[in-house]
Amino acid sequence: MPERPTDEAPGGAVTGSGSVPCRVVVCRDCCCGSPKVTGVDHAAQTARLRAEVPVRISDCLDVCEVANVIVVQPSTAGRAAGARPVWLGLVNDADATEDIVAWVRAGGPGVAPLPDILDLYAITPPRRATDS
Repeated sequence: MPERPTDEAPGGAVTGSGSVPCRVVVCRDCCCGSPKVTGVDHAAQTARLRAEVPVRISDCLDVCEVANVIVVQPSTAGRAAGARPVWLGLVNDADATEDIVAWVRAGGPGVAPLPDILDLYAITPPRRATDS
């Protein structure tokens, strides 16, 4: 299912120089962000991210078994350095959210190294069906 962002923080807008900042995509659909993942204040997690970094909300990203899922997308500079989006799963505690905020503020993929603690959350993105 393609990503269908429903919101973006003002900081996520393209700047006059044509560069795009590092941002996060937060899955909030059938499992992520729902009561199925217990013990997490999903609204507070989303609000915390939005308070600090550009955020897009997505429908299901098809990795429900590792809910809550957050994808950190590289900035223009990060992409120029060869970075690809970093998928993080089981992001179910405030400390992990804070680690993501700090990494994105430092520049994210391709600009700042992935913190060792976030490496523990890294997941392989699902393979998408392609037309043959």
